[in-house]
Amino acid sequence: MSELKRLYHFHFQDERRERLFLASVAFLVTFAIVRGITHLIRAGIEPFHNVTSGGLHIHHLVWGILLLLVVGYVWLLEVGVGSTWVASLTAIAFGVGAALTLDEFALWLNMQDVYWDRQGRESVDAVIIFAGLLSVGIWGWPFLRALTSLLRRHKPASGGA
Repeated sequence: MSELKRLYHFHFQDERRERLFLASVAFLVTFAIVRGITHLIRAGIEPFHNVTSGGLHIHHLVWGILLLLVVGYVWLLEVGVGSTWVASLTAIAFGVGAALTLDEFALWLNMQDVYWDRQGRESVDAVIIFAGLLSVGIWGWPFLRALTSLLRRHKPASGGA
């Protein structure tokens, strides 16, 4: 584990690169989780269900927008900049908020709930997945390449004759 920590710190000496990587990973992971949860809700699998208030369905883009507003305000106060735990946390929160918001891009583009319709899924899914993977690759490629190399060196020998 200390080797992993050393590897991480070596590849993310630049605080901006680290924040971009953390935001990208949070974006991609959140997008995958949200898509999974929405499929579970649609399938009627408990304990997952839509969030409602007085019969009004509150879409997850609302939570994403609120999270982006909070992160933006923290950054305006210059609290979440530099190399601090707050900077890392706000970078992750930004990625989460962006995923929650962009997952329902078709809703705010069409001003109607087309989440499960063809127009709401095909292009948005492709663009967001590609953007998330590309972003992780750009900002984290040197670290991920070194991590793969580390894992190969520490791979247990397979038993066989």
